Amino acid sequence: MRERGAAALEFAMVVPVLVLLFGLVVGGARTWLARGAVEQAAAAAARGVSQARTPGEAERVARDLAAAQAAIGGLRCERWSVDVDAAALTQPPGQPGSVGATVACSVPLSDVLVPGWPGSVDVRATAIAVLDRYRGRK
Repeated sequence: MRERGAAALEFAMVVPVLVLLFGLVVGGARTWLARGAVEQAAAAAARGVSQARTPGEAERVARDLAAAQAAIGGLRCERWSVDVDAAALTQPPGQPGSVGATVACSVPLSDVLVPGWPGSVDVRATAIAVLDRYRGRK
């Protein structure tokens, strides 16, 4: 009769540990997948910027392509930003140049329920694309 209630006590001690481990796995996986999706979105945005002819067009194309790539990757962000470096598009044709795009995403973790974790993690990626030297620019 001394062992009465031992199973309930063991269960009460093991369940919080298992919930914590499960939360760590889910949070880590969400962050890892977000990093990959943000890198793909930055690469798509940089490729789009390299095909644009004006800095204004480059901004629009980069945002559209990054959003489309993020949707394909299943990226869920609290805050989202796309910064474009299209200064090389203002140079005359014949000169080498490169353009870039930086995509940042704030990945929500508040629903993972791991004590001590932040509410979100910022993930950022930058990609650079080379401009065709003799392609027309405006």
